[in-house]
Amino acid sequence: MEIVTIKDAAAETGLNTDAILKTLFKQQEGTKFGTVVIPPGVRIPREGTGVHGSDEYSLVLKGTVTVMSSGKEYQVTSGQATLIPAGEAHWSMNRGSEDCEIVWVLI
Repeated sequence: MEIVTIKDAAAETGLNTDAILKTLFKQQEGTKFGTVVIPPGVRIPREGTGVHGSDEYSLVLKGTVTVMSSGKEYQVTSGQATLIPAGEAHWSMNRGSEDCEIVWVLI
């Protein structure tokens, strides 16, 4: 078993965003598990959309995030979970007044 503490995990650098993204676990098969904190007014990515080769599951722990997926915008709030299928273009933005904290898995 492996245990990782979120506060001890290094934030990823060189990303096209001001969000704090941390990958806690990454397997060779492409499965990744991590967290992201999106401050108010921050969009991921800053411009355009992102696409993954894996399904993305997310759980919002705190705050609210606007997510655009398949050309439609959704408001996702604390206690709600999402699934963005592999290959689906998307972006996320915190239009609220507090940090949005999310746990995510790419499978």
